[in-house]
Amino acid sequence: MAERQTAAAVVLASGSGTRVGAELNKVYLPLAGRPVLAWSLAAFAGAPGIGTVVLVIRPRDAGLAAPLAGPGVEVVHGGATRQESELCALRQLAGRIGAGEIDTVLIHDGARPLVSRTLVADVLAAARHGGAVPGVEAHDLATAEGRPLTGAVRVQTPQGFPAAPLLAAYLAAERDGFTGTDTASCMQQYADVPVRRVPGDERNIKITYAHDLPIAERLLARGT
Repeated sequence: MAERQTAAAVVLASGSGTRVGAELNKVYLPLAGRPVLAWSLAAFAGAPGIGTVVLVIRPRDAGLAAPLAGPGVEVVHGGATRQESELCALRQLAGRIGAGEIDTVLIHDGARPLVSRTLVADVLAAARHGGAVPGVEAHDLATAEGRPLTGAVRVQTPQGFPAAPLLAAYLAAERDGFTGTDTASCMQQYADVPVRRVPGDERNIKITYAHDLPIAERLLARGT
């Protein structure tokens, strides 16, 4: 039996990415012959359970985004902050969420091009029953005294949540002027939805600095 296509994926590409040191928004920089963003979109387009993909961009990047969007990808303009951009996407989906056509939303950073279909499936499966946030143990962090920081976790995306509570939480946060550190923090503030951690993927790195691009290329070349 085919999985129901009632989940939506939101891919965020409306940041500036200035730390990568390029004039171009980093999600449009080349990675193994394709823009970074193309890899991120490919992970969700046609993925089991994902019926809708929303790409959030800066208005000035419309010309760069158009060739990457492809059929079935809905493009919306983002806001001044990550949270505002997420809300722009949720407003795009609001009618379908209210009608029960979309019951789960996954939110992903477009600058994480190596996200796997396996991780998407794991987050979606967990998000059918509450919030789901992937994370990997951070072994390279230390306390101020230089001792290893045990139990630390590096949070990744996609983060998945039930659609109706997610939309309600973001509307409430906008009303109150609350800005969370990520999607999960906003949900924890405004929704009574349990959030669980699912195992992340060490390959699922975020392109933040220029040296992250060759690292991602090596990971793609190795396939590991």
